[in-house]
Amino acid sequence: MDPTHLDLTHLQQWIGRTERHDDQITLTPVAALAATLDRDDPAPRAGDALPPLWHWLYFLPLHRQSELGPDGHASRGGFLPPVPLPRRMWAGGRLAFHRAPALGSAVTRTSTVGDVQVKSGRSGTLAFVLVRHEVADAEGVLLSEEHDIVYRAQPQPGDPAPKPQPAPQDAQWSREIVADATLLFRYSALTFNGHRIHYDLPYVTQVEGYPGLVVHGPLIATLLVDLLRRNLPDATVRTFDFKAVRPTFTPHVFRVSGALDEDGKTVRLWAQDHEGWLTMMATATIG
Repeated sequence: MDPTHLDLTHLQQWIGRTERHDDQITLTPVAALAATLDRDDPAPRAGDALPPLWHWLYFLPLHRQSELGPDGHASRGGFLPPVPLPRRMWAGGRLAFHRAPALGSAVTRTSTVGDVQVKSGRSGTLAFVLVRHEVADAEGVLLSEEHDIVYRAQPQPGDPAPKPQPAPQDAQWSREIVADATLLFRYSALTFNGHRIHYDLPYVTQVEGYPGLVVHGPLIATLLVDLLRRNLPDATVRTFDFKAVRPTFTPHVFRVSGALDEDGKTVRLWAQDHEGWLTMMATATIG
């Protein structure tokens, strides 16, 4: 698809759109995600600190069934611009954690469409949407987040495959994760994510052309921070930046790895697939 077929001027009319969601940091999703990540945490209690990235369990997209599109996402053209490209992915993000949300507290997320851009690359037309979020409680902002969404056309026969990157080899910590349908189903259920690429094998292989179910980008990011927490349990995560590099598919084992830099404050984190290719790269700063 030629990028001129996308009406960028029309799509950029969504820049500045804002929506607000109120929620409460309830206990059950915290216990359920801890079980999904295979953690041996004590039962959550009101007043406990919510771990970093676990705010993705809240402010869920509660669209009616009749409002969903063929891919299981909400039909386009509401808060997000109606990009007419079929593949939609969470490409990465940048987060700053000011204070940890307290379990049981009332919170608000304010979201704004920050930018819309269209580019043409070796893999075809890409549309990028930047969404900014702020999560706050009664005392002020808890965390700030920039969320990158990428839209792309279906691959065509003969399209060049992106060149894979080898994963770093200097890990101080690593953990193997079994990417199976049960793990993906549980995370989809926890985040009320209807995107069919994560649970519908006939759809993902026959319609979107992937070789298997796609592991959620936010799940991999959460596993990277979880690796940091397992190995540096007393650290406080201040910032976290991550970028998806390559999809991860079932039914394979993938690996999350990390290393603390010499400054004692910067943690490099990455994920790799069963072939050793880099799938996600991230950086956290700790205090």
